[in-house]
Amino acid sequence: MAQKQIKVTLVRSIIGTKKEHRATVRGLGLRRLNSSRVLADTPEVRGMIRTVDYLVTVSEA
Repeated sequence: MAQKQIKVTLVRSIIGTKKEHRATVRGLGLRRLNSSRVLADTPEVRGMIRTVDYLVTVSEA
């Protein structure tokens, strides 16, 4: 069965955020404002999203 996927979009600037949060955004593969990535819906990815939930939006891919 195919892995479920989610689309993550950076909707707020990372300027002025914690260094760890900036690293998490980069780890999700997001570079600039409004950039998106389609990622596997795993507990690891969900944890990263939860850390920076105030910077990103998540939708079904």
